[in-house]
Amino acid sequence: MKLHELKPNEGSVKNRKRVGRGPGSGTGKTSGKGHKGQNARSGGGVRPGFEGGQLPLFRRLPKRGFSNSMFKKEYAIINLDDLNRFNDGDVVTPELLIELGIVKKQLCGIKVLGNGTLEKKVTVRAHKFSDSAKEKIEALGGKVEVI
Repeated sequence: MKLHELKPNEGSVKNRKRVGRGPGSGTGKTSGKGHKGQNARSGGGVRPGFEGGQLPLFRRLPKRGFSNSMFKKEYAIINLDDLNRFNDGDVVTPELLIELGIVKKQLCGIKVLGNGTLEKKVTVRAHKFSDSAKEKIEALGGKVEVI
């Protein structure tokens, strides 16, 4: 197969509908927009949920409850596999992780999860640790320090 022989799969590419073209197109004159009205105008149309001026459903229904999502904490996650690039005895800090590009943003802090295997004895400073991560780090003789 050569580059000039490439073509899309059968039926995957369709011609766009050219509205407002003369007889035979099936979408001449009003271009499928009906006669007059807000939706027929250029730039016309209404927002989702608009009911023609009637009080919309989302305003008619009572609002209840409280969502804590505005206040939730999101942690930058790192797995034990990611710590294998450090040498024995290294101190792994959030600043070092950001500098090396392992973590892009610190968010509310860094959480170490226990996915994968750790082969190095390292001291890890982070904001949170999962129980399995803590066990695996300490089993190799490393240290866990909560900031």
